[in-house]
Amino acid sequence: MGRRGKRRATLPVVVIAVVAMTTTMAAAAPVSADRPTIRYTEYGIPHIIASDWEGLGTGYGYAAAKDNICTLADTYLMVDAQRSRYLGPDGKASPGQNQNTTTNLNSDLYFQRINDNRVVERLLEQPAPNGPEPEVRDAIRGYVQGYNRYLAETGTGGITDPACRGAAWVRPITELDVYRHAHAEIIMGAADPLLDGEVTAQPPGTAAAQAPPAEDTARQIAERVAAARQQSMGSNALAVGSQGVSGGTGMLLANPHFPWQGKNRMWQSQLTIPGKLDVSGASLLGFPAVNIGHTDDVAWSHTVATVSPFGLFDVQVDPLHPTKYLVDGVWQDMTSQQVAVDVRNPDGSIGKVTRTLWATRYGPITTSMQGVPLPWAVSAHAVRDANMDNLRALNTWFHLDQAKDVHDVVHTLETTQGVPFFNTVAADRAGNALYADIQAAPNITDAHAQSCLTATGQILFNQVKLANVPPISIFDGKRSECDWPDDPAAAASGLLDPHSQPRLIRSDFAGNANDSAWLANPEQPLTYPRVLGDSASPRSLRTQQLILTAQNRINGTDGLPGRGFTPDTMRQLLFGDRSRAADLALDTVVSMCRSVPFGLIVVDATVVDVSEACPILAAWKDHSYTLDSRGSWLFANFWAYLTSAPVDTVPWRIPFDAKDPVHTPNSLDGGSSAVRDAFGRAVLALRGAGIPLNAPLSDIQKITRGGERIPIHGSMSKLGVLNVIEPGQNAEGKLDVLFGSSFIQEVKFTADGPPQTSSVLAYSQSADPTSPHYTDQTKVFSAGQWVPERFTEEQIAASPVLEVKVLN
Repeated sequence: MGRRGKRRATLPVVVIAVVAMTTTMAAAAPVSADRPTIRYTEYGIPHIIASDWEGLGTGYGYAAAKDNICTLADTYLMVDAQRSRYLGPDGKASPGQNQNTTTNLNSDLYFQRINDNRVVERLLEQPAPNGPEPEVRDAIRGYVQGYNRYLAETGTGGITDPACRGAAWVRPITELDVYRHAHAEIIMGAADPLLDGEVTAQPPGTAAAQAPPAEDTARQIAERVAAARQQSMGSNALAVGSQGVSGGTGMLLANPHFPWQGKNRMWQSQLTIPGKLDVSGASLLGFPAVNIGHTDDVAWSHTVATVSPFGLFDVQVDPLHPTKYLVDGVWQDMTSQQVAVDVRNPDGSIGKVTRTLWATRYGPITTSMQGVPLPWAVSAHAVRDANMDNLRALNTWFHLDQAKDVHDVVHTLETTQGVPFFNTVAADRAGNALYADIQAAPNITDAHAQSCLTATGQILFNQVKLANVPPISIFDGKRSECDWPDDPAAAASGLLDPHSQPRLIRSDFAGNANDSAWLANPEQPLTYPRVLGDSASPRSLRTQQLILTAQNRINGTDGLPGRGFTPDTMRQLLFGDRSRAADLALDTVVSMCRSVPFGLIVVDATVVDVSEACPILAAWKDHSYTLDSRGSWLFANFWAYLTSAPVDTVPWRIPFDAKDPVHTPNSLDGGSSAVRDAFGRAVLALRGAGIPLNAPLSDIQKITRGGERIPIHGSMSKLGVLNVIEPGQNAEGKLDVLFGSSFIQEVKFTADGPPQTSSVLAYSQSADPTSPHYTDQTKVFSAGQWVPERFTEEQIAASPVLEVKVLN
């Protein structure tokens, strides 16, 4: 039999789990796909098999609720605009990519407006491709049944997670809840920067604020966006083709950097409908599909792109009637909308908050972006979101879950155009490596931008060159011709032709680390409309590190045996935790430290003796952020001080050269006062915190889980470390990992046989501290180890901890 002949719809049962509302089975009896069946293997990873999409969704919903019902219920509370009713108006909400960016009240007003306008309901009324395809509808119908079944079994009082045990806001869900949640994830690229400004926008009074100069506004917005992106989701993904794999045809490294708490946690599963679907990987909680993973023949991942999924329109208003705005010489009335949400008062009673929100033909009015005021004065700013009418992303992922090769991936991306603000990187069994920035991007060609950008928009779109800041458009709303035009080749109104969006298929490698598409492979630089990102500009240190890692491994010049990637070398290189910043700058820093007169640096009138630090950094030979590294935390603090400004102020002696973008800029200026000052501040900060300068990373970078302190290797993106770990204070004010490496997967294909795969979910499957799968994979990650995947039926059956649950 061929490799696919080894897959079967039944398997011998090794362990039977008897659960309420499940069917028990005799030992060694076959498990059928006729009823939704969940096979749990090591670390609580569910392998869900069913005969149809509805049954598959049922198994997914049951298993997801079992692991994370409190996180899911909190998400449904958010999209139902009920956080203020149950949790109070002043609590923090996380509707976007970042954590705790707004209040419960503002979050509720934002989603209540969407709900009142029946945005999601109107999308559901449309047939595919704009509405969900029949398989999507079936899977989500089943998901609701599975989620509600689990809740019916436990009741709110039987939930083991203290975060929501007995909570009145935990309730059965509807299909609309699930679609609203999906829609909220799809639009979150616009939520963080614009939500507060949309729900607080009010017409000016007689003393209207004056707009600041265009340069000031553009600079502030760009700096705020840059800072927010440094504290937000990101990813690395590397696809290796046949020329770069040792003993195989294709490989993929998926390394998304997602939040470790909240609605954007990922959850791992395998989904199987015999003869139709077999996909393994992870998804955002509550999506009955795999967002990042592999089939039998192709593996893919996503990275956050540099496109801005929204645009602003500057509309001139009548100073005597500021809710009138001018379009094509005709005054039009803004639309007003009363939005009301329930709010829990301090005495426990329930009141109402009602607010009038305003909109134009382009979209809602906003009076701030990323916290920067956009005064409603002689003009106002309206928002158009490219993803507001996008539920197509669900169709996208359902098709990716059935892909056979990278050409299927490209076809899916082009025809659905549902991916929101993400790149896609994939490798297949045929030996192809793919990079594609094909998504729901605004239809802003370079010519259209040149014709319609305002003065502030010109600066933001064309001139601002901050790391990873997307080109943000502000168009002249006085001219209707400046609205995003419809393109007949696009999947929906106002979207950029997907065929004009960049893609690259090679046999060596293609990758992305959140920079624009330009250097997916430096041997073949890409061109594309400016709206998708910059080009011929400095790459981040993490992008440089990804490219060098690929080049050096394929060439055999990285110090590891042989040439080309193997599963072992791919895992070693990611968890080697090497810092590109240290490679470029450490020797200079050590020389600077040794040359400081008397070893003393003055910082804010404080004399700091840095002489102790010099030999510590000199001894940090491997430049890594592994747990036993000493001096790495000192260097991380130094680099954080040196790069604290949003604009890149690192004093390099050799500037960026577009002809050598992987190796420039370089040569740190050790004589710079900025370098000495940052170093002195780092030494002073560590001593002030009582941290020895030579403390191993394992003593410092820890998280608390269930009373345990677990050390975490890796470090900040700005250090050029691929295994990104961004520590910070969580909602309780405790040191935690805010975001970073989450679901990590490496997949290798050969000419025949099943994929060879290992993975690790850095924060584990469950957010419930009473679950056995609350920290188990976190400890695996801490130890720098991986979990071999069980993908075939034989591999699943061989698990020594196999549990089987059959849902009637």
